Amino acid sequence: MSVIDDLPPLRDVIKRHALSARKSLGQNFLLDLNLTARIARAAGSLQDATVIEIGPGPGGLTRALLAVGAKHVIAIERDERALGALEEISDRYPGRLTIINADATDFNPRPLLGTTRAKIVANLPYNIATALLIRWLSIEPWPPWYDIMVLMFQREVAERIVARENEDAYGRLGVLSNWRAETKILFDISPAAFVPQPQVTSSVVRLIPRDNPEPCDRRSLEQVAAAAFGHRRKMLRQSLKSLPADPASLAAAAGIDPTRRAETVSISGFVAMARELASIVGSGKRL
Repeated sequence: MSVIDDLPPLRDVIKRHALSARKSLGQNFLLDLNLTARIARAAGSLQDATVIEIGPGPGGLTRALLAVGAKHVIAIERDERALGALEEISDRYPGRLTIINADATDFNPRPLLGTTRAKIVANLPYNIATALLIRWLSIEPWPPWYDIMVLMFQREVAERIVARENEDAYGRLGVLSNWRAETKILFDISPAAFVPQPQVTSSVVRLIPRDNPEPCDRRSLEQVAAAAFGHRRKMLRQSLKSLPADPASLAAAAGIDPTRRAETVSISGFVAMARELASIVGSGKRL
C-alpha cells in the first residue's frame, strides 16, 4: 500500500507490466509518491479541475493528481505498454481518468475540454519537453485553453525558461516564456528519485499564462529573438542583419543602443523591436 492510495507500489506495477524505461521515449519514472503528490499540489486546488498529463508511464503522478482531488485527468501516453497500468488506476477512480494512446507532440487536447480551461501537470519526457512547452506558449489566439502549467524539466532547461536579461541562461526560450507567462522554478528533484537515474537534476517549473502580454506579433518576436541570440556574442547591429529591416531602425524603435548584445535586452525591448519588424514587413519595405 502506498502513502496516497491503496494501489500497489509503483515498483510492483512496473515489474508486473514489464515497464522498463525506454531511452528512445525519454522515460525516467518518478517512483516517490510523496514527490508526485508535491507536484500535484503545486498546481493549486484541483477539486473542480481538468488536468492534462503528458507521459504518465506507470501512473505515479496520475495517482497523485487523482488522490489530491482532480475532478478529471486526461492522460496522454504514447507507450502502449503503460496502458494496462493506467487502466488499473482508472478502475480505482471510475469516471475520473481518460487515457489517450497518442503522441503528445501531435495531439490537441482542446476538443476534449469543451468550454473548460485545464491545468497541465506533467513529468515531461526529456526528449520532447522543450518542443511541447514552445507549442503551448505559441497557441493562438491567446489566452490559451489552460490556466497553469506545472512541468518538470532538466534543471538546465528550467533555468532557461525563467531567465531574464543579464542572466547567463537568458535566450530565446526565456523571451517567449516570460513574455507570455509568469515563470518560477518551484523545487528541484534529485536524480536518485527516478528509475533509471538521469545524469542531471530535474526542476519543477510553474508557468501562469498572462491574460494580456505586451502586444506584438508572436512570429516577429520569435524572429527577432532567434536572430539576436543566434549570434549572442555579437552586437545587435550585427546579429540582426539577417532580418528584413535595418538593425539600427529596430534598435531605435526600442530605445536600445545597437551596440548592445542580446542578453542585455529586456523582454519589453524585444517586444518593441518585434513590433517595428512587423510594421516594416507589413509595409513591404526594408528600411
